[in-house]
Amino acid sequence: MAKTLVIVESPAKAKTISKFLGRNYKVKSSIGHVRDLPKSKLGIDIENDYDPKYITIRGKGKVIKELRTEAKKVKKILLATDPDREGEAISWHLANILSIDEKDNCRIEFNEITSKAIKNAVKKPRPIRKKLVDAQQARRVLDRLVGYSISPLLWKKIRRGLSAGRVQSVATKLICDREKEILDFKPKEYWSIEVELSSIDNSKSLEASFHGVEGKKIELENSEQVNNIVNEIKNNMFQISNVEKKLKRRKPYLPFITSSLQQEASNRFGYSTKKTMLLAQQLYEGIDVEGEGTVGLITYIRTDSTRISEEAKSEAKNYILQEFSEKYLGKQGRKTKNKKDAQDAHEAIRPTSVFKTPSSIKNSLSKEQNNLYRLIWERFVASEMADATYHSYNVDIINEGYLFKAKGTKQEFDGFLGLYSFTKITEKELPIVEVGEELKADNISPNQHFTQPPPRYTEASLVKEMEEKGIGRPSTYAPTISTILSRGYIERETKSLKPTELGLLINDIMEKHFDKIVNIDFTANMESNLDKIEDGEISWINVIDEFYKPFKDILEKAEKSIEKIDLTEKTDEACEKCGDFMVIKHGRFGKFLACSNYPECSFTKSIVNKTGVECPKCSGDIIVRKTKKGRFFYGCSNYPKCNFMTWNQPTDKKCPECESILVIKNTKSKKTMQCSNKDCKYKKEINEDQ
Repeated sequence: MAKTLVIVESPAKAKTISKFLGRNYKVKSSIGHVRDLPKSKLGIDIENDYDPKYITIRGKGKVIKELRTEAKKVKKILLATDPDREGEAISWHLANILSIDEKDNCRIEFNEITSKAIKNAVKKPRPIRKKLVDAQQARRVLDRLVGYSISPLLWKKIRRGLSAGRVQSVATKLICDREKEILDFKPKEYWSIEVELSSIDNSKSLEASFHGVEGKKIELENSEQVNNIVNEIKNNMFQISNVEKKLKRRKPYLPFITSSLQQEASNRFGYSTKKTMLLAQQLYEGIDVEGEGTVGLITYIRTDSTRISEEAKSEAKNYILQEFSEKYLGKQGRKTKNKKDAQDAHEAIRPTSVFKTPSSIKNSLSKEQNNLYRLIWERFVASEMADATYHSYNVDIINEGYLFKAKGTKQEFDGFLGLYSFTKITEKELPIVEVGEELKADNISPNQHFTQPPPRYTEASLVKEMEEKGIGRPSTYAPTISTILSRGYIERETKSLKPTELGLLINDIMEKHFDKIVNIDFTANMESNLDKIEDGEISWINVIDEFYKPFKDILEKAEKSIEKIDLTEKTDEACEKCGDFMVIKHGRFGKFLACSNYPECSFTKSIVNKTGVECPKCSGDIIVRKTKKGRFFYGCSNYPKCNFMTWNQPTDKKCPECESILVIKNTKSKKTMQCSNKDCKYKKEINEDQ
């Protein structure tokens, strides 16, 4: 019979750890949290130091009963939940349920799920760190006070199902503010001049760009200015005035933290933050590897530190020496740099063993798991490698006092880029030229441009912005984005995040009546206070009290000043069941049409965005549709009976070669009208007027 019971959160984690511990240990899973605040009420005794009233989570009775039964059979219980605030809080709740004294040595933690790490951890149990629990409890109470105070107000004034939150409302505000910037943006005209040059004997050629006058950079603002320059230089020779060659270094990237992993996975593979964390959790908790059984492949995934253990560095060094050579080793003692408010509780995200290469375990992983593992593995090993070096060439060329510049690069030593396949140095070679050498212009191209508005946030850039502004923590980025998407405050448009009408409305209300909640500095300062609670510098009750007393007054004023808003929009469309007019309503999944005679008539239907083009297959309507990932496409209204679809905008014009419908394809540089029939090659470039 086992002498020690080890409790973790997930069954996958339990399965992996069981393999490393002998028969004296039994490993069970709590399947996440076992206690929480009640969903049906506030659950906080405001008059009694904000005492939280925890209850057993519905459906967890069977799990708790099983844990209690197992606890009676053993001499010792070890709580092995995740090594962060939330994990500490889960252990604290488990200790309460199983009648364990939190001051006993009942808590173990580890940064990776490997045999060595687990065996070392069980030898070093410690008491539960109540300050970590207090910090997590403060966050939970604070978020409950905000959410369960403002959300009912939004239900009353707008509609049921809405919510507000300390972090989610700030994230929504960032996206709404960016949309306003885009709408208010006024393009500004600017020009560039590109010249194609060659030597007199045509043995050398290079391209250069206009820079300025007499060494000073100037902006080209209109065609008149550009035409004057072109007219002055077009009949003259260009002369090399300066040639500069520099050896530059490109340092390897630091190993991943949670936010940088989410950003890179989004940029490289298009993974959402939620998907990235799901895959990373699988790699952390354990994968069944051929010949080894279940093993954790990466270290803990919720971290804001780029620190690496000396043992891991040593292993990386051995791998680099084995697979490359000594010159590929990075400088020993290279310092990692954390952001100033990083908690630095854990190492960076890295493989548990660099000798488990992506290629060696590829058959044990899904394609998506392997993509993420390869990204983490390469990033870590490359971080311990030497800098890449390259020559940078800058050539100054003059003509009638006007300065043009040509730039080139040539890699000298690949360094870490010899391994890291996700980036490279783009080489652009220049011919060898001498100061005083003359060149002739083969082509002079003036180009008109217009400044562009700031881009909408993607999940990657939103996480970066939240991290830089101190909004939330590594564990909160993914759930925050998922929440505001599910609430319908924002939507995906291809890879971009765009506010909905509802999101803009809620944001306006929050800014007007709860400006402190959506204030970025307030949110960032609150995160700092949570860190201070963990460090024992301040009391969690004092932090909540300082927030809640003024917040209560703001809430009372908002209750009186916010007017009831009717989101229903009338239409001239008749109900197909009773003939009454239809109205547009807002639901969980966006707008829909409903009969105005509700509840007598409950007829509803989705809103269809027609293109006015007839389906070439069945003569139905081609309508605008959207994939689960938010990408728009065009399909037949008679789906699934008719499966016609196209990614490109359909037109009512027919192909002159095969009579299929023509579609418009947009690229960054041009628009083309082309045939929807894949076997037909008809294509014609068009301009905006057409």
